[in-house]
Amino acid sequence: MSWRLIKEMAAREQSRVVVVTGASAGVGRATVRAFAGEGAQVGLIARDTEGLHVAAREVEELGGKGLAVPADVADADRVEKAAARIEKELGPIEVWVNNAMTTVFAPVADTTPAEFKRATEVTYLGTVYGTMAALRRMLPRNEGKIIQVGSALAYRSIPLQAAYCGAKHAIAGFTDSLRTELIHDGKNIHLTMVQLPAMNTPQFTWCRSKMPNHPQPVPPIFQPEVAAERIVWASHHKRREVFVGAPTVIAIEANKLAPGLADYYLGRTGFDAQQTREPVAKDRPDNLFEPLPGDFGAHGVFGRQAHEEAATTWLAQHKGTTALAGATLGILAFALKKRAS
Repeated sequence: MSWRLIKEMAAREQSRVVVVTGASAGVGRATVRAFAGEGAQVGLIARDTEGLHVAAREVEELGGKGLAVPADVADADRVEKAAARIEKELGPIEVWVNNAMTTVFAPVADTTPAEFKRATEVTYLGTVYGTMAALRRMLPRNEGKIIQVGSALAYRSIPLQAAYCGAKHAIAGFTDSLRTELIHDGKNIHLTMVQLPAMNTPQFTWCRSKMPNHPQPVPPIFQPEVAAERIVWASHHKRREVFVGAPTVIAIEANKLAPGLADYYLGRTGFDAQQTREPVAKDRPDNLFEPLPGDFGAHGVFGRQAHEEAATTWLAQHKGTTALAGATLGILAFALKKRAS
């Protein structure tokens, strides 16, 4: 193979067209930056906010090409039109990342049907609509990668986040079903679900909350760049799932071993673990139905507690026997700590 051909192949790889939903803030914003750093052409989908357009400009500054396409992912027609515009202006979509989410931070008894519906439409159906829009373009070409941004909560639900946990469980079921259909049809389209730990993103500042104190992710907390790195890694590799960080591995595998014990433990500790000691106003603004003004960036307010690296990089990308071993060690360590205290 000639050096010129190698350079051409590398250039095509760097300039691939990538779509990221929920691109204006949090993990989506960090993921956009990570793809831009590779020189990708990035289609950014999110509701029309200052953050979306600032994120698109950041792509250009980082060496890529950005196209902001305002759309609410809960609207299937808007998602389809966004995909059509991205292909028209940037070219064939090679990677589609479904990341958009919203949630209600409250007990089930205090959550309204409208709130459950909205959180489900954005987090779950937004992923379905994004996947369908991607498939309409990838199937005729018989190539492409679709990445679903999941969570340890897709396996192990926690209190106060029933709407979010239910949606993440649904994404896992939907993705597994679609994967079997693609295998049956012999299609060269790969699906990966990237399962995340607690992340330091703006969602805890703008989510709808009905709790007395400020919501927080359950520690240990990671910076969104950790997730973004793994999402970009997944776009270059064919993995069924990617687990990000040891806490994700431990939560998922431990739940398989002792789900009843996990229920009891979370029932006793999950409320306090998800709230700071700072009171929060009952009428604080949230982005459940309408976006908030301004640019919130990638990071939330828990930067001092957040890890910038996941120590278990290899483990996060290779589940199976090693993941189970890690989970078992984690459970044993927890048990020993409890016995010693």
